[in-house]
Amino acid sequence: MTKHEQIIAHIESLKIGSKISVRQIAKDLKVSDGTAYRAIKDAENRGIVSTIERVGTVRIEKKTRETIDNLTFAEIVKIIDGHVVGGRSGLHKSLVKFAIGAMEVEDAAKYLGANTLLIVGNRSDIQQIALEKDTAVLITGGFEVEESIRQLADAKGLPIISSAYDTFTVANMINRAIYDQLIKKEVLTVAEILISADETSTLFDSDTVRDWKELSMSSGHTRFPVIDDQEKVCGIITHKDIIDQDNSIKIKKLMTKNPITVSESSTIAACAHIMIWEGIEMLPVISRHHMLAGIVTREDVLLAMQSADRQPQMGHTINDQVLKYMRFEGNDITVRMTPQMSSNLGTVSKSVFVAIIEEATKYAMKRERKREILIESLNIYFLKTVPIDSELSISLLQLDSGRKFAKLEVDICSKQVTVAKAMLMCQLIEA
Repeated sequence: MTKHEQIIAHIESLKIGSKISVRQIAKDLKVSDGTAYRAIKDAENRGIVSTIERVGTVRIEKKTRETIDNLTFAEIVKIIDGHVVGGRSGLHKSLVKFAIGAMEVEDAAKYLGANTLLIVGNRSDIQQIALEKDTAVLITGGFEVEESIRQLADAKGLPIISSAYDTFTVANMINRAIYDQLIKKEVLTVAEILISADETSTLFDSDTVRDWKELSMSSGHTRFPVIDDQEKVCGIITHKDIIDQDNSIKIKKLMTKNPITVSESSTIAACAHIMIWEGIEMLPVISRHHMLAGIVTREDVLLAMQSADRQPQMGHTINDQVLKYMRFEGNDITVRMTPQMSSNLGTVSKSVFVAIIEEATKYAMKRERKREILIESLNIYFLKTVPIDSELSISLLQLDSGRKFAKLEVDICSKQVTVAKAMLMCQLIEA
């Protein structure tokens, strides 16, 4: 285990909320300040530590796919453009629900507890009870906080957040943020499928062809990310690069430099696009500081895309909303327009047209070619406005088709009158 990995393991063993400093890590693990600093920054990229203003760096609980919708109090501060007036050390904590304190003290107490945020105005009585019940407080209207309340918040590590907005506005802002998080929860990202750095075979740029051969023999792989002496990704080396090369030649001379990389937050769809377009079988996954977080392979990306349609839907994107009103019967595709699909002028919004075209194309390609798709380009011509409560029919014509690409023309009609036409090019992916 490298010194970097030892520091990460040490940080992961710390209690949630523990403060972390470069100097203390360096002293405890007998490493240089630079090594400790890089490891702490990597831990921050991995989501297990966070730097909080006027508090420092603290150990936090890493968000998983199951908990991504739980916002932290620090995130709430940014969402509502607020500021912290007390309990700053608890900003890393997550909230599961929020309550509005527009009620009597006895009634409000029923909704208070740990991992809760109370939204309230200038009511010190409810603020006091909230903190006593381990509930954070968001004070609306820009009111001041009594010193005794501030001291209690600091003692319990429960944030008091102040906002100039009214209660209704901040409640809507937080609710919207939670809803957005639910949608993000269903978007597959690299973090879900990557092979972590601990499980990834790597070579240093100072290694030789002989080292490549030995690693290939022991691991059974032929493609490896290459890192430099700072443990940053600097290249990719494959079996094609070392054919007929002398065993003593340095990897640095043969590797592909400045390789295409992705981050843990990159989407699976983005990886598929890169791999197909560039003909790449493996992508290194890097942290913000170009340290290796792991790798993703073409096989893993395609398997993830195939399973995406079978994931339970927690949030609702525009495509989810449109799909509920689409009907597919053989070559016949229809969709009923609803008020939710309208623009502020009462006609179908352009984003809904895009969703209709995308879902119709996905259906047609699955049915005819047994393929998933990635849309490369899309040109839409809006010919007539479409009022709500209309029923549209969609027809598709393949103008050109190959093994990896297809060009289609899409007609959208209402009462046999064409209201929109589209031309699109899409990549075809094995289903």
